[in-house]
Amino acid sequence: MGWFLFIVLSLLAFHFPSEIYSLVPLCNHDDASALLSFKTSFSLEEHFFADGSCESYSAKTESWKNGTNCCLWEGVSCDTKSGHVIELDLWLQWPSSLSTFDLSYNNLLSLTSNDGGRYTFSDLEYLNLSSCNINTFPNFFSGLKILRSLDLSRNQIHGKIPKWFNRMGKDTLSSLDLSHNLLTSVKYLSLSWTNLGYIDLSFNMLEGDIPVLPFSIVFFSVSNNRLTGHISSAIFLDMQGDNFSGSIPKTYLEIETLETMNLNGVLDLGGNNMQDTFPIWLESLENLEVLVLRSNRFNGIVNCFKLNNSFPMLRVFDISNNNFSGKFPTTCIKNLKGMTVNVNNGLQYMKAEKHSSRYYDSVVVTIKGNTLELERILTTFITIDLSNNRFEGAIPTFIGELKSLKGLNLSHNRITGVIPQTVGSLNNLEWLDLSSNMLMGEIPNASTNLHFLSVLNLSQNQLVRMIPKGNQFDTFQSNSYQDNQGLCGWPLSKSCHMDKNQSTNSTTFEHNEQFGFGWKPIAIGYASGRVFGILLGYVIFFILKPEWSIRFLEGILNQRLSRKRRSRS
Repeated sequence: MGWFLFIVLSLLAFHFPSEIYSLVPLCNHDDASALLSFKTSFSLEEHFFADGSCESYSAKTESWKNGTNCCLWEGVSCDTKSGHVIELDLWLQWPSSLSTFDLSYNNLLSLTSNDGGRYTFSDLEYLNLSSCNINTFPNFFSGLKILRSLDLSRNQIHGKIPKWFNRMGKDTLSSLDLSHNLLTSVKYLSLSWTNLGYIDLSFNMLEGDIPVLPFSIVFFSVSNNRLTGHISSAIFLDMQGDNFSGSIPKTYLEIETLETMNLNGVLDLGGNNMQDTFPIWLESLENLEVLVLRSNRFNGIVNCFKLNNSFPMLRVFDISNNNFSGKFPTTCIKNLKGMTVNVNNGLQYMKAEKHSSRYYDSVVVTIKGNTLELERILTTFITIDLSNNRFEGAIPTFIGELKSLKGLNLSHNRITGVIPQTVGSLNNLEWLDLSSNMLMGEIPNASTNLHFLSVLNLSQNQLVRMIPKGNQFDTFQSNSYQDNQGLCGWPLSKSCHMDKNQSTNSTTFEHNEQFGFGWKPIAIGYASGRVFGILLGYVIFFILKPEWSIRFLEGILNQRLSRKRRSRS
């Protein structure tokens, strides 16, 4: 019986591999030769870690050997019918034990030569050469006629983009990533690809005008460059960190040419030198979810009055570090319907529907007092940042309706009035910064209902009386309340026992005022009544002189005279 099972298992062992390999197409001979020639231009180097240690890892190209089926090589995919190579992915395979991944130390592959004219991959559709230490554009790219996606990010490609680059995948290319290189010019980049939807040129040294974009564009990023000019049509715009100057023309986003996106719309113009008023026409973008105008020179008032439902999907509203002035932008914030509904969909990121595998937008925001760059935006990340402007007026009470708000920063403005009790309704709030304003009154006790609040800054205002106690308020330090001369209680060194009775009386008066019966109406009524009484007496006794008053006085005089006569007698 044992020998029988051994024979059966042996037959199965030889049978299944043959069945599996029969499903794999035989590689085209010309494509295999081209890949082997291509392999010779790579050199394997060691990987050095930050602690000085080094270790060698094998690249995918080590499985590329003459006499074997190239369709079984790592990083190579073939058409199941023709056997032609249609996809080439040389992204390095890292061991599962690697916990730290720092691209600045990875030099495993080096493309040392540019003798690529003999390489022919006529059927290649997807090419990923990210982080391969390439320093020039390989010439064989010009022969990639049906290429759909090209990723050359995080290399050392320098200089200008060559003229022949535009001939690559002219009718098919939809995704192009040249980010994190050393490119200096886009002069010959015409962007004439008819289906191009994703372009990432960020983190280079590009200068000159921004290239004219096709109407098919969905994502365009040129952040951290030195470009100038303006863009005619795009949905996802990321120009953070450019030396972009001037105003935003309405053609920057032509409403009639915008493609409607169901999941995301991001407009990030942060960190430039733009000088303009608030672009009110942006409120027409119904699907805009992220609006970042931070760190520019925008000025004037901020109003949203053209539409009744402005920015209904907005989740990030950041116009900090500008020169905006005037009243608190109530008309804009009251329409932020996307912030009024609690979002509980787990760790999901904002992304474009058509390019979900490629798009992870990044924005620079201030979180809990620290300026950070978010490489991916959680759908639950909902914030308002109006800090470092010159807004005036009171915080509106409807701010408490923004239930899903995670962060609120109104610091360094000229906001007056009191902190509304409705702030206590922001159940998801994690950081609140109202510092460096002119707020008065007490800290509302309802604020202790903010169970997720981890950062609070109310410093440099005119707040008074006892600091509320309980829940998160027991964890905040004195720097959250400093430079408020009227505040007392823990964690401040100033005790509140001297003001306890005053605080109790004040609370009673405030309670009565809610029902219209406080001390102010009483004082006003008393003063008015006294003045009215004096005037009425003067009119009656000295002007009208009625008969009954004369008889009354004569009677009093007669009584006094009679008393004197009796006393004399």
